[in-house]
Amino acid sequence: MVDWQKSVVSNGGVRLAVFEVGTDSGAPEAGSRPTVLLIHGWPDSHHLWTHVAPVLAEDFRVVAYDCRGFGESDRPDGDDPYRLDLLADDIFAVAEAISPDQPVHVVAHDWGSVQAWEAVTRRGAETRIASFVSVSGPNLDHLAEWARGSLSRPTPRNVGRAASQVASSAYTVFFQLPVLPRLFFGATGSPAVWREFLYRVEGTPRENVVVGDTLRDDMISGLRLYRANIRAKLRRPSTRDTHVPVLEVVNERDIALRPAIFDDTHRHTQRLWRRSTPTGHWLPYTNPGYLARTARDFIAGQTGTADSASQFDRARVFGTPKPLSGKLAVITGAGSGIGRETALALAEQGCELVLADIDLAAADDTARESKTFGVQASTFAVDVSDTAAVTAFAEAVRDRHGVADIVVNNAGIGLAGGALDATDEQVDRLLDVNLRGVISGSRAFGRQMVDRGVGGHIVNVASAAAFTPQRSLGLYSASKAGVLLFSESLRAELAEHRIGVSAICPGIVDTNIVGNTPIAGLDTETEASQRDRMNRFYQRRGFTPDRVARDIVRAVIRNKAVVPVTPEAKVGYRIYRFTPWLSRFAARQKVTR
Repeated sequence: MVDWQKSVVSNGGVRLAVFEVGTDSGAPEAGSRPTVLLIHGWPDSHHLWTHVAPVLAEDFRVVAYDCRGFGESDRPDGDDPYRLDLLADDIFAVAEAISPDQPVHVVAHDWGSVQAWEAVTRRGAETRIASFVSVSGPNLDHLAEWARGSLSRPTPRNVGRAASQVASSAYTVFFQLPVLPRLFFGATGSPAVWREFLYRVEGTPRENVVVGDTLRDDMISGLRLYRANIRAKLRRPSTRDTHVPVLEVVNERDIALRPAIFDDTHRHTQRLWRRSTPTGHWLPYTNPGYLARTARDFIAGQTGTADSASQFDRARVFGTPKPLSGKLAVITGAGSGIGRETALALAEQGCELVLADIDLAAADDTARESKTFGVQASTFAVDVSDTAAVTAFAEAVRDRHGVADIVVNNAGIGLAGGALDATDEQVDRLLDVNLRGVISGSRAFGRQMVDRGVGGHIVNVASAAAFTPQRSLGLYSASKAGVLLFSESLRAELAEHRIGVSAICPGIVDTNIVGNTPIAGLDTETEASQRDRMNRFYQRRGFTPDRVARDIVRAVIRNKAVVPVTPEAKVGYRIYRFTPWLSRFAARQKVTR
């Protein structure tokens, strides 16, 4: 448990219970470290931060407080004392008391974030608040503006998103009723019931939910927040900009707030970053380690105290947030072809990149071009056929950059000619790179994603050859069919962890893999002639790898399972599924070009 050291701060006659995390004797003096102020929401108290605070306290001085109406703080009568402007006054009063000489860094959740938005949009707020991490709590003025904008442009998309948010917010109507909510929470507001509710709704580990003895009273007293603010803000929004740096943590599975309501935050925030994950509303309980590390890196980026924060230097939101903005993407075979174009496509999305290739110079070239999109890109030399090297690579990425959000296992080689003509060395190399390399990358990075607990996405590049048998590509087809079926099975295995898996199946794409493909059973001169003929055919076909990269990005965003890319791949996929005899007939035909 956290060693909370209590004090009291008064604001306008309201006594606020303030709690500071005790430090070990060997830790730096509190005054020499930046101060982080944690603000809870409904129906919590400072206990919400039990698992977050110790992680932050390794680098910062950490203070939390019970908002008015909650925990050990005063509970003024009536609704009026719970207006957002008064709650913002509380934030400034606590900040002034705990850190009179330096501005504080605010991390806030739910209604704590709502009131922090009220504070950071005040004129001159940046002199008292150095940065703001907002978790599952919108600016109510922004929300009202978004709602009015959606209704003024009643497209099917806008209406659908507005209806979704109305459904998610239906509970707030009940909370504003005069008698029923008090009776309901009086009967059900026990810690055991609350823990079970969070477990059933979000899968929150029951043991992670730490609450105070005042939970039932907090539930009832906190209803005043809804009555004092929601209708007033929706009727008369007063949108103001902020100069305080903001990190918006968007939980895509939030039961109360749909991600779309945060799309316009950039219009009123001078410096904005965003992190979106398939997590739920009570992130401080469900995955406190992830939230603490994310907040720590962001705050370190604002104070210049850690190199790990550099990801936040280049992933700012300058316009409407893109779905993958700020995510960490790892790509193998990134030095050329599909891997290179995928790196550029993800850079355009605002992803931080880790680029691996057996040819480090080629990966460096891709990194240089990716950086023109304003993102960070790092490179590694990796031979994916070496399982130990892939495992070490995954560990190095985690240690230097954090756990990857997106992994694209793209590295591959070709092998044409008859299966009986290929050498054992050729077969071993083909399977080690194309199949074992994909399996190794998926396992190494997949384990990290599972341990982190906030989802992710794995993309495995297969081929149309996985479902279009050909007499001269049997071994290559076998390697890619293995990738396809492995990906389908892994997708089922990882679904419960919110980790998507996509198998990408290009067809005839003009990449340099063709020019490097050995053809088994031919002498050197004939092999060169055949390869040259095949290369010219692919070039005439004119389907470029950037088009595959666009489909990879869409597959990640939409969580697609199998993606045939080229027209012939789409046709071949359907033929093999519905009329497999036709695929077998075509495979027996000799093709000359």
